[in-house]
Amino acid sequence: MDSVWATLGDVLSPHGPATLAAAKSYAPGDFSIHFFLQLAIILLTCRAVGWLGRKLLAQPQVVGEMIAGVVLGPSLLGLFWPDLQGAIFPKETRNILYAGAQLGVGLYMFLVGTTLRIDHFKAKAKSAAGVSLAGIAAPFAIAILITPYLIDVPGLFAPGISTMNATLFLGACIALTAFPMLARIINERGLANSSLGTLSLTAGAFDDACSWCVLAIVLATFGGGPGVAIVAIGGGLIWAAIVIVFGPRVFAPLAARVERDGAMSDAVLAIVLIAFCTSAFLMDMVGIHAIFGGFILGAVLPRGLFAAEIKRKIEPLAVVLLLPMFFTYSGLNTRMDMVNSGSLLLIALAILVASIIAKGGACYLAARLAGEDNRTALGIGALMNSRGLMELIIINIGLQKGIIGPTLFSMLVLMAIVTTMMAGPLFEAVYGKKARESGELDALGTTSPAA
Repeated sequence: MDSVWATLGDVLSPHGPATLAAAKSYAPGDFSIHFFLQLAIILLTCRAVGWLGRKLLAQPQVVGEMIAGVVLGPSLLGLFWPDLQGAIFPKETRNILYAGAQLGVGLYMFLVGTTLRIDHFKAKAKSAAGVSLAGIAAPFAIAILITPYLIDVPGLFAPGISTMNATLFLGACIALTAFPMLARIINERGLANSSLGTLSLTAGAFDDACSWCVLAIVLATFGGGPGVAIVAIGGGLIWAAIVIVFGPRVFAPLAARVERDGAMSDAVLAIVLIAFCTSAFLMDMVGIHAIFGGFILGAVLPRGLFAAEIKRKIEPLAVVLLLPMFFTYSGLNTRMDMVNSGSLLLIALAILVASIIAKGGACYLAARLAGEDNRTALGIGALMNSRGLMELIIINIGLQKGIIGPTLFSMLVLMAIVTTMMAGPLFEAVYGKKARESGELDALGTTSPAA
């Protein structure tokens, strides 16, 4: 009996051969055991925290999943039960979780692309362009103003970093709109087929792409060389042009086949998934992000039964099983105990307020100048201020590459969480509540299978 208990107690330990770094390494079976245990815990935590968020804070499921990721990381589980957290999520298994996370968020953005209303975008092209430019220009202007005061504070930026690079990186962080987060909030708030939702998504996508391109330029000065920026920007534009020009022609015969048969066959679904994986790979390869490859492809696919069948076959698995891995993986790299003095707290609050004013205020003014009414402009400003875990991804890159220090990293995590949590309630206060009362939008909880 003792041997049975010993075997059960040893189930999460590595069972592979010894290496120079450890007494034992992880065998293939160890990765499988951890992966399924991690998935079960991730799904349970995301559902539980999401339910609590909806009941107690009126937050959409996606915000609950974002918080759940942080709960499972070193900020909570690892803080109180570090041995348990380390046993469930050992560092050696996180690469597998990362791959699943990228598949989940890539597929979700692919599905979001299939719901993009091109007719709405054409009708709102002026507003979208103005909101996009304002959402980039104002954050970088704020970064130019505040970076000189921050660059000499210990723990914020890496020693020896130039003011220009520090400004560019901070500007990119403030300008970022969490594209996956924004997309899911739009779906859960019943805005997927509205002109406001399309305008916000389009502007957010452009702002995100610009932020990633700026990041590529900053990374190029940290040893990557100018080729990093050239490949990222040039490669992304070339692939986007190819997809936009040739995508509709390639998929038109497949769409006709689906319309004729009344359903999508497994063979057609396989072709669609091959195209998705190829597009995600190419955008990842050039240094932008896989999610943009998925979104661009989804945006050019034929609508009607073809898009409806893709959504029916892919969405439940992508949203319920795969996407929570994305939030958890980012949460495993997040620490919330780094802002530990009064002066640092004031700096964190200053960055938070400046980020909200720069992003939300500028997008509101741009929408008003473009002819949108006050309520719609306020709704756009509220949505565009959501930064979410895309912010965590970009600041994790900055930390790993030696651009920022752990203290600024933690401040930007705080900014990401606060701006994301306030996006939904603020949107409901300035736009959603009246729109639902007037019948412009459905009641919350009746429009999105993702919830």
